[in-house]
Amino acid sequence: MKDVMILTGAGQIGMAIARRMGYGMKIIVGDKKIENAQTIAKIMNDAGFDVEPVEMDLSSRESIRNLITEAKKYGEISMLVNAAGVSPSQAPIEAILKVDLYGTAVLLEEVGKVIKEGGVGVTISSQSGWRMPALTAEEDELLAVTPAEELLKLPLLQPDHIRDTLHAYQMAKRCNEKRVMAEAVKWGRRGARINDIAPGIIVTPLAVDEFNGPRGDFYKNMFASCPAGRPGTADEVANVAELLMSNKGAFITGATFLIDGGATSSYFYGPLKPAE
Repeated sequence: MKDVMILTGAGQIGMAIARRMGYGMKIIVGDKKIENAQTIAKIMNDAGFDVEPVEMDLSSRESIRNLITEAKKYGEISMLVNAAGVSPSQAPIEAILKVDLYGTAVLLEEVGKVIKEGGVGVTISSQSGWRMPALTAEEDELLAVTPAEELLKLPLLQPDHIRDTLHAYQMAKRCNEKRVMAEAVKWGRRGARINDIAPGIIVTPLAVDEFNGPRGDFYKNMFASCPAGRPGTADEVANVAELLMSNKGAFITGATFLIDGGATSSYFYGPLKPAE
């Protein structure tokens, strides 16, 4: 039996973190498209890791529970890396809320029930969660602690309050950050920690598609006009995850780390600030 890492979302960011932290562990990689999970598993197994691909739908509690059941066959779950989700250009509003918002809430809740003492987790949100105006304290609390099965019924998540897919994505990522804060309290009772990483523009195959798509100029301007003057890499996200998931981050839980090359700073106080 081994300590087990659950990785959801078979993409470049999740794989970079799993490669950084998953050596010596059994890694269960779940993705809605099993072929994506199989591709990541082969790359990592060929590099000496021990990875098992599983088909998993983040929008389904049953599917998440099945993933956890599969993981427990190999040992105790000691790490969670949640890098699953859909983007504003990939999916309609309903799917974004069901996957990115509801699904993440369920995953953190279900893994939090079984995480090993001393276990750690990170979930990947986005700089987008920082772009909206502040919500009220009551709205933040609703996003943080509303039972997962009631989340999508909240008034602020109804169609008449959601302008478009980008707004839905921003709400989902804001919710991710609040859920991490609330779940950190519950995980702490088991002696475990959970944190959030909010990346900006990170170069992945999906991002390259976006650069060449209809919103490409918008994204290119975003990283060109941020203080770093460039997009980030998946390995730079893994650098932050390594801190949060190692003993060096033992006093860090319930936190969100923004890693966007300063794009959010530029959005509020620099050249990316929207014209009034």
